[in-house]
Amino acid sequence: MESGKLHLMKFHRRWQILSYAEAVLYAVGIVVLFYLVSKNLWVGILSFVVSMVIILVIKKPWKHSLATTGNYIDAHIDEASFSTGLLLQPVDSLSNLAKLQRYKVSEELTKRLGAIQPPNKLKQAVLVTLGLVLLGVVVQKLDLFKSVESVLGNSTNETQIQFIATDSISEKSIIPKISSQDISVTYPSYTRKGTILVSDPNIKAITGATVQWLLVFDNSVQEIYLDRMGELIPLQKGEKGYRIQQVVSESGFYNFKFKNEEGIEFTSDLFSLEAIPDNPPEIEILGLEQYTYFDFSDTKIVELQSAITDEYGIDEAYIIATVSKGSGESVKFREEKLNFKETISKGMKSVKATKTLDLNALKMELGDELYFYIEAFDEKQPKRNVSRSETYFAVIKDTVSEQFGVEGTLGVDQMPDYFRSQRQLIIDTEKLIKDKPSITSKEFKSRSNELGFDQKALRLKYGQFMGDESEMEEAPAEIESDEEGEDHDHAEDQENILKEYSHDHDGDNEHNLVAAEKAEEAEDPLHDYLHNHDDPEESTLFEESLKTKLRKALNIMWDAELHLRLNEPEKSLPFQYDALTLIQEIKNSARIYVHRIGFDPPPIKEENRLTGTIKDIENYRKNETKEVENPFEALENAVARLEQLIQQESTFNEADNALFTAAGNELGQLAIVNPSKYLQVLQGLKRIENNTGRTMNNYKFVQKGLLSALPKTPQIPGAKKKEYIDEINSLFLKQLEVYD
Repeated sequence: MESGKLHLMKFHRRWQILSYAEAVLYAVGIVVLFYLVSKNLWVGILSFVVSMVIILVIKKPWKHSLATTGNYIDAHIDEASFSTGLLLQPVDSLSNLAKLQRYKVSEELTKRLGAIQPPNKLKQAVLVTLGLVLLGVVVQKLDLFKSVESVLGNSTNETQIQFIATDSISEKSIIPKISSQDISVTYPSYTRKGTILVSDPNIKAITGATVQWLLVFDNSVQEIYLDRMGELIPLQKGEKGYRIQQVVSESGFYNFKFKNEEGIEFTSDLFSLEAIPDNPPEIEILGLEQYTYFDFSDTKIVELQSAITDEYGIDEAYIIATVSKGSGESVKFREEKLNFKETISKGMKSVKATKTLDLNALKMELGDELYFYIEAFDEKQPKRNVSRSETYFAVIKDTVSEQFGVEGTLGVDQMPDYFRSQRQLIIDTEKLIKDKPSITSKEFKSRSNELGFDQKALRLKYGQFMGDESEMEEAPAEIESDEEGEDHDHAEDQENILKEYSHDHDGDNEHNLVAAEKAEEAEDPLHDYLHNHDDPEESTLFEESLKTKLRKALNIMWDAELHLRLNEPEKSLPFQYDALTLIQEIKNSARIYVHRIGFDPPPIKEENRLTGTIKDIENYRKNETKEVENPFEALENAVARLEQLIQQESTFNEADNALFTAAGNELGQLAIVNPSKYLQVLQGLKRIENNTGRTMNNYKFVQKGLLSALPKTPQIPGAKKKEYIDEINSLFLKQLEVYD
């Protein structure tokens, strides 16, 4: 009985192996096809893995179990009597009749399973595999997928420098070819990359790297040059071949030129030489707000964490911290250079740098501010790249700064927050006169005194323009008196009142000084015509008439203030009006008036007026020609010239060489920025110039590339509007542009 079960398991294992073999055959056919088409080993390996996974998922050979195998045997072997399942059940659980049947089935399977093949499609898999291999061979022979091969970068001639003769050659001429070429890029020492061999002539290297070409020809050549953007550099002949070195300083293009023994010139295609700049280090500050404020009782510590990275290595990095003390003109700065907690070794490409900034250790006090940033250098030679982070701030709040305060026993602050204008004083004075019958004597005197103080503030404000050095003093305390106890006839009280509110109290007897000045000026007849810079009144920007008016207005303000302090607003009001009039005159005289410019028609003779004759009247015309430089003039002319060559209206002449050379220079500027887009167009243009590609296909290819390089022409004002085009026609036109 055990032998029958053993044969059943062998049959099941054979069935699974055949299923896996089918999947492998299909995958082998697919991988051979893809490899012959692409000629890329990695494409073949990828196609094998993908196809194998897909086929296994479809066939699912792991799902074949002993139960399904038994069902297949029951369906195809009559002697099994549909009892193969008894072999998979435990013997103890079977009845005697079932044991007898199990024995019988085991004997039959032992005899017959060796001659039965599991279900498979190996023949079909072999035929499909052979068909795929044959298809791959045909595709390779006919070279139907050459574009795919070039896209994947497997062309055998792509990295080999090819030369084409710039002139017609005879059949007997010997064409030298490159037998071997070695291109090496030596990186600067600080990059630690050494020398790298490259096979592609289109080179990308860091700025400052040295590129060396070693070319070996199978025949002798003469006058071999490296043409780098119009600069011809000869190659040095050595034992192994022709050698040249160039430092990568900027992006550009190059090609090689040489002559054979017969004097025929050969040139290669253009290749790109792209200079990759060395970027400065990158600095990132982690988890720190840009502004940090501390109270006096706080722990004044700033935890600085940063990440500094550089592609080739960091030279040094540190923190620049500046402490500012004081404010205004007395502010002082102290700058310190702080090192990180970690040691930054030269050449490290990435480092996590931290620092604990203790404001107390930096001797910072209340109101002080700390500005700090990180500065990092790389190892670029001869001049290092430097980068710095954003500036971060740490401030200790000053909660005990001096502020203005008023004690209860010192009275109120008499300094006004603003100055009233003279017009406002007049309005308030008129209102006070109107309200006099309805208010108390105490309130009337208080408001009159306040208006007098405001008049004084305004006078001092205008006095600053005259160079007055007197500062505003506190206004006298509020006058409190009872009408019943007043005695206006008392001489002593009257004298005291005049002394307190007269000009002697507020302006050091300004009224008398003015009179004295006038007397002195009268004695000197030249005083009015001189400009004395020693006198603060004379050293102002006002002319003499304005100063006189302003001094007169200030004197009138004295009188207006006096009557307000004496509680006589009715007498003060005329002086206020006079002061307002003078102030307005001063303001108007200081203004600048611009003459209005309009059209002044030419004079018309009286005898020609109203006659309607316009015989001698001509319109004014102004013609001006401006030349606008067109940066792509040569490209536009080259496109037009290529159209003539395509239409075979004329043949290529020597004048076209200069045109296509200028067009190549303009296109080269665009190709430096975007070499992948314009390099092939530039190569085609170079072939036309060198007489190696003056074919119709190359003309069309270069013309299409030049048109794509030209900027789009802006819409011309007044041009005819586009007519309506439905969606179908629009899609049709787009397809024509794609395949043009």
